[in-house]
Amino acid sequence: MNDDSEQVMWAGRFITAKTRGKWEYVTRSRGIRAAVILAVDEADHVLLVEQFRVPLGKPCLELPAGLIGDHDDVVGEDATLAAARELEEETGYRAGRIDVVGEFYSSPGMVSESFTLLAARDLTRVGPGGGVDGEDITVHRVPLDGLEQFIASARQRGLGIDVRLLLLLGANIVGGLKA
Repeated sequence: MNDDSEQVMWAGRFITAKTRGKWEYVTRSRGIRAAVILAVDEADHVLLVEQFRVPLGKPCLELPAGLIGDHDDVVGEDATLAAARELEEETGYRAGRIDVVGEFYSSPGMVSESFTLLAARDLTRVGPGGGVDGEDITVHRVPLDGLEQFIASARQRGLGIDVRLLLLLGANIVGGLKA
C-alpha cells in the first residue's frame, strides 16, 4: 500500500524537513511566513539589501524582507506591521504607506514557504539601516532605470541574486525574448 501521509524527518526552530510519498521538502516551523518589501521612493529608486547568506556561502542582493511572527511575543503578527519593522531595521527607511500585493511561493517544488509581497511608498529615511543582531546588511538605493546594470555588476562581483528581483527585470526579460 502506498503511504502518502506527511512525515517529519527533522525539525528545528525555524524549519522542518518533511516527506510525503516520494517527495522531500522543507516548511517553516510554527506557521512562520515571510514579508518581502518592494520599496520605491518618489525619485524612482528602489531599495535593495545585500547580506551574506549561509546557504549560498556568499552575499546576496535582495529586496528587503523578514519573517512574520518569528518572535514568541508577536504570534499572529500582521504582514504589514512586520514589513514596516523589517524595512526600517534593514534599510533605515520608514514607509508612509504599505500595501499588500499578494501571497507568492518562490520554489514550490522544494519549499512550502510562502511570502507576502508588500509595496512600500512615501519613504522617509529615519536611520542607517543595516539590520539587527549582526546581520551586517548593506543598503543600496538604485535608480530603476539603472537596475539592470546594477544587478549585472553585482553578479560580476560574485553576489547571489534573489529570484524576487525578477519582479523588477521581468518586462525587459520578456521584451528581449521577442527580439
